Amino acid sequence: MKDLKFRTYAVTNEIDLNKIAVECNIKKKYTWEEPLILQGEVLKGIINEVNEDEIVLVFSFGSIVFINSTKEHTESFMVYLKKIKPDIDINNYQRFHDDYALHMGEGEEIEFTDDYVQIPEMELFYPELISIVIAKSVALERIEEQLSKILDDLESKIDNLEKGKLNVGNKELAKVTSRIVRHEYNTIAYIMILDKPDITWINMNAEYFYEQMSEFFELNDRYEVIKSKTEILKNIIDGLATISHSIRGLFVEWVIVILIVIEVVLMVVDLVK
Repeated sequence: MKDLKFRTYAVTNEIDLNKIAVECNIKKKYTWEEPLILQGEVLKGIINEVNEDEIVLVFSFGSIVFINSTKEHTESFMVYLKKIKPDIDINNYQRFHDDYALHMGEGEEIEFTDDYVQIPEMELFYPELISIVIAKSVALERIEEQLSKILDDLESKIDNLEKGKLNVGNKELAKVTSRIVRHEYNTIAYIMILDKPDITWINMNAEYFYEQMSEFFELNDRYEVIKSKTEILKNIIDGLATISHSIRGLFVEWVIVILIVIEVVLMVVDLVK
């Protein structure tokens, strides 16, 4: 087998694999933890032309891995995918991406670099496991940016709090909270950072390779950082909600006091009359 070139994109939060499978006449029900693998005649039905050893893997958490695909084939597939998932931005789908390669070497050890992994001999599990790791890595990159945007939004509210000008409505707090919960779901539940592919449970070599590559791409470390930041976000929101409710409660109390004072004044006025 020739060397393989991988190009990965994270284009959305979720892709319905079964919808694609139905259109491609694939008689299989896909669960959320396995990729949809397109090659040969099935892939040819989407992009009209297929190169030797060309494979496309679509992941339910929004990543797509192209193996030995040309730019033209990639763009054709993205146009097709937009029909399935309209929220994909065709003009900016390359925003979160990564390139990697699989090389055959003469040594006996597996060697990882930033650009490729070199293996002594080919095994069937290598392409899929490499695809899974880089698909998760790019998806994490996309979520890391989403997390940064949420943090930036909260920073302005913290600045207002320092100036004593906190005025956050329940609707706005609920909106920010929903973004945090969605972010947490996309990271922890959907990308399945801590879950290992089925092949790793029955093949020791596959398990060893997957663990090595996951460690090289720092999947677990990045996951822990995101999880920690998410907890911080939730604590900040809880604090903002508590302060906001306290301010509203204080405002209501002052309104009640003012109304009582007005009522007393009116009673005094009536007595004087």
